[in-house]
Amino acid sequence: MASTTALFTGLTGLNANARNLDVIGNNIANGNTVAFKSARANFETMFSRTFNAGTPPGDTVGGTNPFQIGYGVRVSGTQKNFATGTISPTGDLRDLAIDGDGFFVVNRGTQPFYTRAGNFRPDAEQYLATPSGERLQGYGIDENFNIVPGRLGDMRIPLGTLTIAEATQNVRFRGNLDASGSIPSQGSNVNLLGTQTDGLRAIAAAAPAPAPGNLIEGTTRLVDIEDPELVGSGTPMFLDGQSIELRNIEKGGRTLPTAIFPITTTSTLDDLMTFMRETIGINGTTGANPDGNTPGVTLDPTTGVVSITGNTGTVNDIAIDSSDMRLLNASGQVVRQPFVPQKTAAADGESVRTTFIVYDSLGTPVEVDLAMTLEGKSNAGTTWRYTIESADATGPDLAITTGVLAFDTEGQLDTTVPIAISIDRSDTGADSPLGFSLSFAEGDDTVTALTDETSSVAATYRDGAPIGTLSGFGIGIDGFITGTFSNGLTRTIGQVALATFPNNEGLVDQGGNLFGVGANSGSPIVTTPTVLGAGRTIGGALELSNVDLGEEFIKMILASTGYSASSRVIRTADELMQQLLVLGR
Repeated sequence: MASTTALFTGLTGLNANARNLDVIGNNIANGNTVAFKSARANFETMFSRTFNAGTPPGDTVGGTNPFQIGYGVRVSGTQKNFATGTISPTGDLRDLAIDGDGFFVVNRGTQPFYTRAGNFRPDAEQYLATPSGERLQGYGIDENFNIVPGRLGDMRIPLGTLTIAEATQNVRFRGNLDASGSIPSQGSNVNLLGTQTDGLRAIAAAAPAPAPGNLIEGTTRLVDIEDPELVGSGTPMFLDGQSIELRNIEKGGRTLPTAIFPITTTSTLDDLMTFMRETIGINGTTGANPDGNTPGVTLDPTTGVVSITGNTGTVNDIAIDSSDMRLLNASGQVVRQPFVPQKTAAADGESVRTTFIVYDSLGTPVEVDLAMTLEGKSNAGTTWRYTIESADATGPDLAITTGVLAFDTEGQLDTTVPIAISIDRSDTGADSPLGFSLSFAEGDDTVTALTDETSSVAATYRDGAPIGTLSGFGIGIDGFITGTFSNGLTRTIGQVALATFPNNEGLVDQGGNLFGVGANSGSPIVTTPTVLGAGRTIGGALELSNVDLGEEFIKMILASTGYSASSRVIRTADELMQQLLVLGR
C-alpha cells in the first residue's frame, strides 16, 4: 500500500537540497568578494520510526538488528571555511591583508566588529575606515613616537598635516689637513683711532676721570669720549640714545653679520670693546699668539688706541674699513664714522674653514663655522686648533668653543672621541642649549693630516631635520605603521591590532564582510600581528575570496541531482496512491 510518509520524506530532501543550493549560490556570488570565507551546508538524518529495536543473540539463535525507517533529512548547520585566501598585491599601501589567523578590529561607533577584508581608505578626518565606514582599530603613539600598548583607538594617518622636526645630534667630517703648511706667526691686528694720527681721549669733565698720564680708560663712559675733531672743546662724540653699527666686517674673506651696540649713559669703552670681540668672534682662550699678542680687543690708555688682535690662521684674518663702523642716531640715520681703522698685521698660517647647517628642536637651521688652523709640528706629529663659531647663537658671542686635535706621524687622529658642542638657543622657543657632537674619525668619514696642496674639510653627514610633513606611510608584517616625512625622516605613527578567537567558526556573519562575537566563538583576544598566534599583516595587498568555483559547481550538480531525486520520490509515491485509488473504482 502507498505510504504518505514517503511524500514527506521526499519533501525533506527537497528542502535540504534547496538550502544547500542557497549556500552554494552565496559562495559563487561572492567569488570576487574581498576576504570572503566560503561555507558549506551539513546534512543530518531526521528522527527514525523504530519498529523493532533488535534482539541479542541467544544460545541457539542469532540476534536481530533494529528495524527502523527514517523520516528524511535536514540541514544541521553551516560551516565557514576560514582558510586564508590568496594574497594578491594591489600596490596601494592603504590595502592590508592578514597572512594567517586573526581579524582586523573595526568600530562602528562604540560597537566592535571583526573583518578579514583590508580594503581600508581614509575618511574625511583621515581615519582608516572600511567601505561602510567602520574605523580600523590599533595602538597610537606618544609625543616621542613610541607605541602606547593596551589602549585601542581609531587609526589615523594625517597625511599632509602631521609635521615633525628633529634636533641635530651628530655631525661627521671628512677631508685632509695639509701637514706641509706653514705654522702661523701672528694674528691680524687692527688699530682703531679717532683720527689718522690720534687715538681717543676723554673730555675734561669725564666721570670717572682717567688716571694721571692716561688719555682715556676702559671704564670711561662713551658719552664722556671727546670728539677727536674738536679736541679741547669738551664736546662728546657719542650721545645717549645713539648706537654703533658694525657691518660688512670681513673675517677670512667672509662677511660677518651686522650687529648694533646701543649707547646709554652708563655704556663704557670696556662694554664696547667686549661687544666688538664677541661680534668679530675672537677667541681669547687660545693663549698668546706666536708674536706675543693675545687675541682680543684692548686699549692703550696712554695713547687712546683700541687694538683688535685676531686669532692665527688665514681664515681668521680680520679686515675692517672705516665705513664698516657707523654711528647712528635714535632714528637709525648715519651720524658719522667714529673710528679710523689701521691694519698693522695680517693673520697667517695654514688653515681651512667650512660651514655646515644643524637644526634645533623646532627644525630651525643653525649655521655653524668650523675653522682648522695648523698650530704646531713635532716628532710626534702635527697639532691643529679647531674653532667653532655661529652667528645663529642667541648669546652675544660669535665664538662658541675651541680646542686642539693631535695627529700622529702617519696623519691619523690620536683620539677619535667626538667633540661636544653646545650652542645657546635661549628665547627661540627651542630646547636650549642645542647640543651635538662633531666626529672627525668615524668609519669612512675621517679627517687626516697628510701633505697636500691645500687643506680641505667638509661635513659629510648630519642628522636632524627641518620641519617636514607626513607624505606617505607603509605597514610592516608586525603591524607597525611607519610614516615618511617630506624632510626624509621616518617615524612610527601607529600599530594595527588583530583579534583572534578560540573558535572562528562560532562568529556570526553580520554582512558587509563583518563578523560579530557569537555564543560559541569565545571572547576575542586582541593583540598585535605575529603575537599570540596572530598572523602577519601585509601592506599593499588584499586577501581574495577562498571560494573554489570548481568545487562549488560539483556541489551544485550534486545538490541538483539530490533535489531531482527527492522530487522523483514524491512523484512515485503519488503514482502509487493513484493506482490504489483506481482499485477502489
